[in-house]
Amino acid sequence: MTADELRIQQDEEMVGKAFQHLIDTYLASPHRKKVELITKAFHFAKQAHKGVRRLSGEPYIMHPLAVAQIVCGEIGLGSTSICAALLHDVVEDTDYTVEDLSNIFGPKIAEIVDGLTKISGGIFGDKASAQAESFKKLLLTMSDDIRVILIKISDRLHNMRTLGSQPTHKQYKIAGETLYIYAPLAHRLGLNIIKEELEDLSFRYEHPEVHDQLVAQLEKIRPHLDEAFRTFILPIREELDRRGLVYDLKARIKRPYSIWTKMQNKHVSFDEIYDILAVRIVFDPKEGQDEVDECLQIYGICTKFYEQHPNRFRDWLRHPKANGYQALHTTLMSKQGRWIEVQIRSRRMDDMAERGFAAHWKYKEGEKSSAASETELDKWLGTIKEILDDPQPSAMDFLDTIKLNLFASEIFVVTPKGEFKTMPQGCTVLDFAFSIHTFVGTHCMGAKVNHRLMPMSYQLESGDQVEIITSNEVRVEPSWLEFATTAKAKNKIEAYLRRRKREYAKTGEERVSDWFAKHELEMNSMMLDRLCNLHGKRTREDFFAVVGDGTLVLTDGDLQAIQRKADGQDNNKQSKNWRKFIPFMKKKPHEDSSATGAPTAEEPLIIDKKKPVILTDDNLSRFVMCPHCHPIPGDDVLGYLDDQNHVIIHKRQCPVANKLKTSQGNSILAVQWDMHKQTYFPATIHIEGIDRIGILRSLTDVLTQQFNVNIRHLTINTHDGIFQGDIELLIHDTSDVETIIKNLKGISDMESVTRVS
Repeated sequence: MTADELRIQQDEEMVGKAFQHLIDTYLASPHRKKVELITKAFHFAKQAHKGVRRLSGEPYIMHPLAVAQIVCGEIGLGSTSICAALLHDVVEDTDYTVEDLSNIFGPKIAEIVDGLTKISGGIFGDKASAQAESFKKLLLTMSDDIRVILIKISDRLHNMRTLGSQPTHKQYKIAGETLYIYAPLAHRLGLNIIKEELEDLSFRYEHPEVHDQLVAQLEKIRPHLDEAFRTFILPIREELDRRGLVYDLKARIKRPYSIWTKMQNKHVSFDEIYDILAVRIVFDPKEGQDEVDECLQIYGICTKFYEQHPNRFRDWLRHPKANGYQALHTTLMSKQGRWIEVQIRSRRMDDMAERGFAAHWKYKEGEKSSAASETELDKWLGTIKEILDDPQPSAMDFLDTIKLNLFASEIFVVTPKGEFKTMPQGCTVLDFAFSIHTFVGTHCMGAKVNHRLMPMSYQLESGDQVEIITSNEVRVEPSWLEFATTAKAKNKIEAYLRRRKREYAKTGEERVSDWFAKHELEMNSMMLDRLCNLHGKRTREDFFAVVGDGTLVLTDGDLQAIQRKADGQDNNKQSKNWRKFIPFMKKKPHEDSSATGAPTAEEPLIIDKKKPVILTDDNLSRFVMCPHCHPIPGDDVLGYLDDQNHVIIHKRQCPVANKLKTSQGNSILAVQWDMHKQTYFPATIHIEGIDRIGILRSLTDVLTQQFNVNIRHLTINTHDGIFQGDIELLIHDTSDVETIIKNLKGISDMESVTRVS
């Protein structure tokens, strides 16, 4: 047997084994046993992808098989979804069409595959993001069939599991897109296990060193956590057994991404994370018993042995989260002095929490989804439809609007009739008004919150009773966008403003036309452009709109100005402004820092996207440092290649970079530092502590005497015996910052030292 024949045989065995595993998983599920249809889809996809291999070297059919396995085994969907998963790349990657699939497998499977197929063309215009276009089509189809997004999430999960075979810049793009869109989508649909894995895999590829370090630290303390778990649950287990309950007690250890996020948000070290361990109690309800009542009984057992934290009780039993999550959470103090969160839920609640109610919605045989969860899903899909009905002017506006609707941190707001409504945390009166009806939102002038008059900008809290006050005299203003936080509110306000602007522009165009006719001039493109420039308007629509709403009235002065330009008499021309941004330059000690000169002409940057860009002391001036995140050597960074062939360097977790990874992923570059402490970078450190005499001297001694650091700017404020401040320093890299922070923390009465930028 030749090497090629041996490889073909091994491939066949691998594919056959994967398919048999899929069939076995399907047969063990509660769905109808449509094995023949699944087998037909498998053989069709296998033949369509014949001879094609993934970057990892394995036959391409292994990817559709893996996606189908996730769809079936990890989400719990049936034969229609499994077939669509097996066929999801056929239309995109082969000569088969959607019509072919419809004729062979029926219209429903073809419709789902069509929703999963990437598109090209202009939803947002020729220069728009193909990623945003693809995502929009996905959502358009999803709003009719939720299975589309569930299969897409499964596809993304397998791509993340095999991301190691991709080049580095592709890893950043795919991982960033996953964190920005797909992990929140999975969370919003209740797919908690998948959401956590997507986050951890993205974290692993975006920050590999930090990820590996956290994993090692978790493994180091795991024996201690196991012992803490065994000790904590001992009395609870004995009491549950005495009462004859059927249950599981599970230790839940915080995931690496969740730990890292908390370290970043709270500016604390790994050793200062105290809620790494949680306990989950999952029980089988007794026949005839209400599962909510049983949750409360188990809660009573736990608080019998341990004191609870007064501010960390969360009841999602009678009012589940919008993604269907039901449970009771409390935080108890162990005998070892550690706060431990306890989550109590029934077996049904646990299944919904881990796999998502979307998987149970209408398509799962043998089970009936709760009316509440189905209603919440319908509401969410309805909101998605509303957003899609009002297209955003740009790809990023669209993605931002969708993302606003993905977060599931919620509060409960009560209507005057006593009905509970779920709203995002941080929402305002205006958001609540739009959640009721668009008419109520556009005519909102305030609200009675707990019987007190409050403005539209008032931020609601859980339990608030809200009565919206409307007036026909109220009109939507651009300033409303400043305190609208939900996707629906922002989208409706922007749509209203765009519609009104078009109306004003139409009126304004008529007024401008009349003005030209009055002065016996032709209204041509050249004259209109002169008026736009004269009044600082970027487009003619902007110019017509301000004329239409009465903000601008054309006068004889405008006539004289455009006539001077026509005669070439305007000597008041504005010079062209330009600037070249050189972020940091290496200077010799004897050079005057104020000296300036014309930049040396350099060859254009030649970028090979397949290779990492290397930043050195010599070439750094040719790159732009992001002004939002201020990266310095040692930070995990990436590059973005813009339309002018400029490379902007971002931290990988920079909010601007997160959007770029999602919307302009093909322009993302892998970047590596190769610096040798010759160039200085600005870094800001935030300090907080207890005010005392000499604290400032101690601070400056550490910086100037121990490290000989150049302090560019220092601001200190004190109030009621507490001080806080910001120090801007010139340093070489992150190791300098870490060493300085460590030594500053050693100063007496210094409570907190964190890097701001």
